[in-house]
Amino acid sequence: MKMVKSLLLGSAAGLVAVTAGQAAELPVKARPVQYVKICSLYGAGFYYMPGTDMCIKIGGWVRAEVRWNQNGNSANGGYNNQLNSRATNNFWTRERGYITADAREETAYGVARGYIAVGVSSNNTGGEVASSSTFSSNRAFVQWAGFTAGQTVSFFDFYPAAALMINAGQTLSEDTGDAGWWVWAYTAQFGGGFSATLSAEERRAGQIINVGPGTGTAPIAGVLPGSTFAATGGYGGWQSPDVVANLRVDQGWGSAQVMGALHELNPLYYGTTPATGGPSTQWGWVVGGGLRINAPFISPGDYFVGEVNYTQGALKYLADAQSGGNFSNVAGDTQGFGVGSDCVFGTGTGCELTSAWNFNLAYEHYWTPAWHQSVVGGYMAVSYDNTANGYLCSIETTTHTSVGCNNNWSYWYVGSRLQWDVTKSFYLAVDVLYNNLDSATLPGGAITSSVALPGSSCTVGTCSVADQSNWVFGLRMHKDFLP
Repeated sequence: MKMVKSLLLGSAAGLVAVTAGQAAELPVKARPVQYVKICSLYGAGFYYMPGTDMCIKIGGWVRAEVRWNQNGNSANGGYNNQLNSRATNNFWTRERGYITADAREETAYGVARGYIAVGVSSNNTGGEVASSSTFSSNRAFVQWAGFTAGQTVSFFDFYPAAALMINAGQTLSEDTGDAGWWVWAYTAQFGGGFSATLSAEERRAGQIINVGPGTGTAPIAGVLPGSTFAATGGYGGWQSPDVVANLRVDQGWGSAQVMGALHELNPLYYGTTPATGGPSTQWGWVVGGGLRINAPFISPGDYFVGEVNYTQGALKYLADAQSGGNFSNVAGDTQGFGVGSDCVFGTGTGCELTSAWNFNLAYEHYWTPAWHQSVVGGYMAVSYDNTANGYLCSIETTTHTSVGCNNNWSYWYVGSRLQWDVTKSFYLAVDVLYNNLDSATLPGGAITSSVALPGSSCTVGTCSVADQSNWVFGLRMHKDFLP
């Protein structure tokens, strides 16, 4: 019995040992490894870059657009030397796509942020879209301790033109958001949504017009043929940034901002060489104010927004998209025109600053959470004093007289955009815009320049000066990669 007991105990011990050995050889389920660690410090979409404390978000968007009656130009549109002839490009398309990267990390003095947006952009005005596709980058900036430096948006901007209309370029606003703008700024936060910014920015140079002899090699495109001022302007080299400042408040009820800017006007020479001398450098200026009021009491998401500005010598703060600021439209046997400049000078004179003012108003209404519509309107008036008007008239008329010649002009528009947010990151939109040019005038109300616009029916004395109007229609499809 004692032997049997010993055998049983020995067998049991051996079985336990074998079982334990086999159990040690069985595969053990590995703990899950989190290859991407979510970063919740800065909102949705951020994650920690492996092995660092830096958070990054990769996003982007793709957009396709079709517009009609654009005259091959997304800024001046129908007033960009519009001939209304068989040579006019009324159908216009654009395709754009950007990849964005937003990287942030904590420092002892606040968050250090770097942001970049790069992609491609094509404007098809004549059926050759492939040849016009180009690399594009409209954002590349750094933010830290209240500073913002690089390519972003001007701190003068307030009215969100691009968010309200597809055809935003023809609504004549200060909006630099499309192409971006170079800034080096400091923003002080006071709490309660109040802030103030002082910014050195890329100059908004339109054109300076020299009406003296030997000025320019080509007439202003699309304004009056036969004139002698150059379309590109008469600015000297860039010597000083524009100085921009604003005071702003952002709270639950909406936002408000007052802003101003100083803009250096440094004309070139009276003639074509330094020996001829030139006008002294002057400073143009602009002041403005904007107000946004949220209106959830009408419908969630609704808001009203508006802005008004006044300038002497800095017109691109009123109409940033307009290169040069000149408008012209030919319709049958009539032509309307408006010359936009920052200042005008003649031989041996100072530069006369151009005055202008504008306003933009809009209402955005949500019919449903997915369907919303904007209604917009605006006005801009450009005026020249008697001296500047005399300078312009001396080269616009064959009689070189200012009698019956008035270069003051204005522009107004109304429009609406309807947008369907299919998802939070995908939408379709259509819009319509009507604009009107209240033309400058010439003696006798007739075009008297010695050369007609190419492709038009206007020759000397056959076309009369008249106000012009234009309709523009747009369709857009837009998809964000990440909201």
